[in-house]
Amino acid sequence: MKALIRSTLAASALALTVAANADITVPSGKYTLEKTHGYITFTYSHLGFSNPQVGFDSFDVDLDLDAADPASSALNVTVDATSVNSRVDVFDEHLNDDKLFNTDEFPSITFTSTGMEALGDDKFKVMGDLTIKGITKPVVLDASINKTGNNPFSKKPTVGVSASATVMRSEWDMGYATPAVSDEVTISIEVELQGNPDS
Repeated sequence: MKALIRSTLAASALALTVAANADITVPSGKYTLEKTHGYITFTYSHLGFSNPQVGFDSFDVDLDLDAADPASSALNVTVDATSVNSRVDVFDEHLNDDKLFNTDEFPSITFTSTGMEALGDDKFKVMGDLTIKGITKPVVLDASINKTGNNPFSKKPTVGVSASATVMRSEWDMGYATPAVSDEVTISIEVELQGNPDS
């Protein structure tokens, strides 16, 4: 009976691993952002009237993919904070000043993964350190691998990823104008990452 229970548990663990990895159809290796299909945006409440969508025009994403065990992969994101774009010039000035991103002193934002947890159905928790204005705090991304395979145009192996996290901006010394502008901010990432098998 104990042997049956052990074999059942082992089979269940194997099934969960296979389920988590089922859609990884590209090789392990380094994947970088395909620049024409990458978006990092954030949203918040403005006086309760609207939820503005603000993004960054320039950033890099690097994925060191372990195709056999995606939870062992590593993710790094570097954002040019000066590229923040609200589509409103006067607001972009506010975003760049020292009350918010203070981009003169801190021109970069980084996220470095410290671990990943496979949840099944190609969903993951990505734990990491988010650094803004020289302040580093732990953040957990809720991530999904949307699709993997060769891009029919570039012919390169491609990984499509969606991820999001909700943070309190005051933790990074960006609490200006709260509570009129919500402290809570939702960050969204939509990227296509390409490998280069010839490199």
